[in-house]
This record gives sequence, C-alpha cells and structure tokens, in this order.
Amino acid sequence: MSSFSTAKKTHPIFLIILAVWCFSCETSLLEEVKVYDNDFSQSDLLYFEKGRLFDFNGDTVLGYFHNEEIALNLPDLPEHNTIKVTIDLLLHDSWDGNPDNVGGPDFWYMNLDGQQVLRTTFSNSPCESTYCLYQSFPNNFPRFYEPKTGAVRSDLPGRCQYQNSNGWTSHYQITRIISHSANSLAIVCGDELKQENAADPVCDESWSIARIRVSTMTLN
Repeated sequence: MSSFSTAKKTHPIFLIILAVWCFSCETSLLEEVKVYDNDFSQSDLLYFEKGRLFDFNGDTVLGYFHNEEIALNLPDLPEHNTIKVTIDLLLHDSWDGNPDNVGGPDFWYMNLDGQQVLRTTFSNSPCESTYCLYQSFPNNFPRFYEPKTGAVRSDLPGRCQYQNSNGWTSHYQITRIISHSANSLAIVCGDELKQENAADPVCDESWSIARIRVSTMTLN
C-alpha cells in the first residue's frame, strides 16, 4: 500500500508513555508475537463483523463508515499477558472536532474486549487565529489541540465532499497496549458523528481503516 508508507511511524507521545511505563515498573519484554496484520490489499475480511472494502487514493481500505460500529474478533491467541493494537485510521472530509453545535462534536472510539481505550474527537477544519475547531486527539475527550494534531499525513484528498481537494483526509496511526491474557480478542471501532446542517451527512464526513496490526506480548 504505497500511499500509506508513513504508517510505519510511531507517534512520539506513545513512545514516551511506553518508556516511562516500562522503566518505572522495571518491566522487560520477553516475547512479542504478531498475530494479525491486514492492509486489506488481499480483500481479506475474515473475522470481521460489518466489514466492507472500497478504493481510496489508489489503495483498498476498510470502510467507509458513518455512525457505524465494526468489530474484529481474533481467536486462538498464543499465551500472553499484554496485547498491542495499532490502527491506521483515515478521517475523510469535514470532521468538526470538539464544538457542541449543529456540526459536532465528532467522536471516534476504540474498545478492546469491552474496555474503552480511546474516545476522542478529530477535526479536519482549517485553523485560523480567529476561528479554529479544536480536537481532543491525541488524548481522550475533552482536550483541546489544533486540527490534525498527531496525524502522520494530512495532505490526502477528501473522500466525497472534498474529493478534489488535498488536505481533507487525515491519516493517524493509533497504538494502544493493555493487560490481556484471554485466548481471544474483540476489537470494536465506531463513531458518533453529527451533521445537522449537512444535506448529505455521509458525504460530509466518514472514516476508514488502512491497516490493522495486533501483537501479543509477554512482559516480566
């Protein structure tokens, strides 16, 4: 998936948090096993609930979604005590971030085995000195960061409303690590989007996933 080559980058905030967590607890990584890696180039939707594919910017991605929830259920995991999930998320068109009005807030969330590990907002809006629709990512809602903070790419074209304009799809790489020892894992992703002033809400804003990676880890 050449259009998403930057997905291999890891957000520096995540590295700092992980380093502090590991060293403060004198934790060491004994084993890490990649159990799932899907960039959807092979049209593989095994283990998905409500999954579907479409072409975006020359690549096959999972989506697009609008006020929907999808699930990936992974069975037969090897023995472990920690799980790591990385999702390359694409946010299309006019996400409005935090403001509580006719256009927002625009939420996206991720749950791992019923535990909510992220509930945040995103904004694709241009940010000017006199007008800025702030977002909560890279933290949970409510926090205030400028639009596209933490994005690995912000120059992609929109999917629908702004399909002929660059800068209207933002690409984020989101990693979460939790304690986990079950032999299966349910990953649930979804959104709560609000567009009371849009003639076509699905064209106004949507999201998709370019890649999902899951690793089991054994920490001492």
